[in-house]
Amino acid sequence: MTSPISGLYAITPECADTAQLLRMVEQALNGGARLVQYRSKQADAALRHEQASELLALCRRFHVPLIINDDLRLADLVGADGVHLGKGDGDIREARMILGPGKIIGVSCYGDLQLALDAETRGADYVAFGSFFPSPTKPGAIAAPLALLHEAKRSLSIPVVAIGGITPDNVGPLVEAGADAVAVISALFGDDDVQACAGRFSFLLEKSTHHTLH
Repeated sequence: MTSPISGLYAITPECADTAQLLRMVEQALNGGARLVQYRSKQADAALRHEQASELLALCRRFHVPLIINDDLRLADLVGADGVHLGKGDGDIREARMILGPGKIIGVSCYGDLQLALDAETRGADYVAFGSFFPSPTKPGAIAAPLALLHEAKRSLSIPVVAIGGITPDNVGPLVEAGADAVAVISALFGDDDVQACAGRFSFLLEKSTHHTLH
């Protein structure tokens, strides 16, 4: 079975209008997104619950996992496919206990390989490194070098996700360096045609993967 952590990993933008958010995510899925992460730092608990539940139903239609960013309780409540933990967002073992063995737990490791090695030991299903490029979502984010992906692929046996300022123009080197998936917010959801943009990403990711395999 291929890992569900591969290809284009769409991370939702802040959007108070649930119908609009669902339209954008559906376009991303139609364009080939293989994973969706619900990330909202501004919505209140009721809106977050509504949006996460609706997104989960949408992702089910496409047979794509929905991961919840930083909110273990919400992930458990709506029955999402997993949770993504950043620094200080709780413990991997606690998340595993609450969500159960079949769920996906991802961990942000920024530019730190040791964090990733520890996360794998504690039972994470994937790790994310970045920011690889300047990111409009996190302007002050720690920069991660491409060499980190090479090292991570040599040292880890779980999938590696690259994040931070990724666009169709700069995605190639990340896949060639070993990224299994690339997580994108701004370049995808800021595009006038989300579906076409997701399609471009998906095409480039598949092309780079085949290139890397041969």
